Amino acid sequence: MAAETSQTLDRGLRVLSVLAGSPGGLSITELSAAVGVNRTVVYRLVATLEQHGLARRDASGRLHVGLGVLALARGLQPVLRELANPVLRALAEELGCTAHLTVADGGEALAIAVVEPTWTDFHVAYRVGARHPLEQGAAGKAILLGREIATGGDDRTRFVQTVGELQAGARGVAAPVLGVDGLEASVGIVTLGDLELTTVGPRVTAAAHDVAVRLS
Repeated sequence: MAAETSQTLDRGLRVLSVLAGSPGGLSITELSAAVGVNRTVVYRLVATLEQHGLARRDASGRLHVGLGVLALARGLQPVLRELANPVLRALAEELGCTAHLTVADGGEALAIAVVEPTWTDFHVAYRVGARHPLEQGAAGKAILLGREIATGGDDRTRFVQTVGELQAGARGVAAPVLGVDGLEASVGIVTLGDLELTTVGPRVTAAAHDVAVRLS
């Protein structure tokens, strides 16, 4: 027998999901059509979400996801770090490179976990909280690659390499974390030394897969 669920909660989560995927905002009528629920019910659901900061109205009255979701996202980051850190540690120690887990945050790539190797004479410093455009650097480009793969694009290439895009002389390799609902992320490494891409690329791709398994 199917588990008993809350219809109101289900509808509220659907409203929130639709708003999160509508950067231009929606009217009540448009939101009602998207969710498949009548306007009166949607109005009540939106009012409740507004009270919790999870929905907001702009000056024209269009509805958007609220800034309260940022607090929820920040609360998730420690969980992601805890689950990913063992994989990143193994990757950093094996390759002698700084390893990182990066997530999409709007149009930017946000580093939420960084592990530096313990045995190298020097390595690239990369801090948690570092941001850069998704179109720049291996980590962001790997997230964009993950979007292409998720929409049926060519999945034969599973990693991205860049040179000097974020730091002069720095080489980066990253692979998308695939198959985790609601998460757009990549695992990558960065170094100032030379890389044997035929070895490093598959190893980073395997690490991204390991992270996906741990998060699933």
